[in-house]
Amino acid sequence: MTIDRRSFVAGASAAATLAATGVARAEDKLVNLDTVYGRTVIKMRPDIAPKHCAQIEALCKQHFYDGVIFHRVIPGFMAQTGDPTGTGMGKSKMPNVPAEFSKEKFVRGTVGMARSQDENSANCQFFICFAPARYLEEQYTVWGEVVSGMEFIDKIHPGEPPKDPDKIVKMRVAGDES
Repeated sequence: MTIDRRSFVAGASAAATLAATGVARAEDKLVNLDTVYGRTVIKMRPDIAPKHCAQIEALCKQHFYDGVIFHRVIPGFMAQTGDPTGTGMGKSKMPNVPAEFSKEKFVRGTVGMARSQDENSANCQFFICFAPARYLEEQYTVWGEVVSGMEFIDKIHPGEPPKDPDKIVKMRVAGDES
């Protein structure tokens, strides 16, 4: 197969634009996180956290996250959810996932997996960064990035726990809207 220079440059330019804009491609695995404010779309990152992405996907298929509150929301830092007890101490029936730390940056819209002091204790809880949190890098697993709807995450009520906590209405892998 031969590629002429013009096709190569056009393809490289398109790839660079996609990478720079964060726009999802058809082959990307997306998660739709619905709140009362609207839909937030998360692009999963199996290239850096395959086990975490598989765990999130399995939990979405079980409808595990439906109705779960955002139990820890710190303005300027992050919104945390995924605990079925709403206390920050709960987990799913699935086994914990070993750490998949990377050099990915924790910036606005980064989705990371919450854990205890044991770096291999991630299970079902995750957080979405409101702002850069560089001190988390290489200590927490990045499994996704918000590609649209971050404005809806910004509306989530703050608190630890919030007085009137917001909930995930529905969370599904795109294409599985059951």
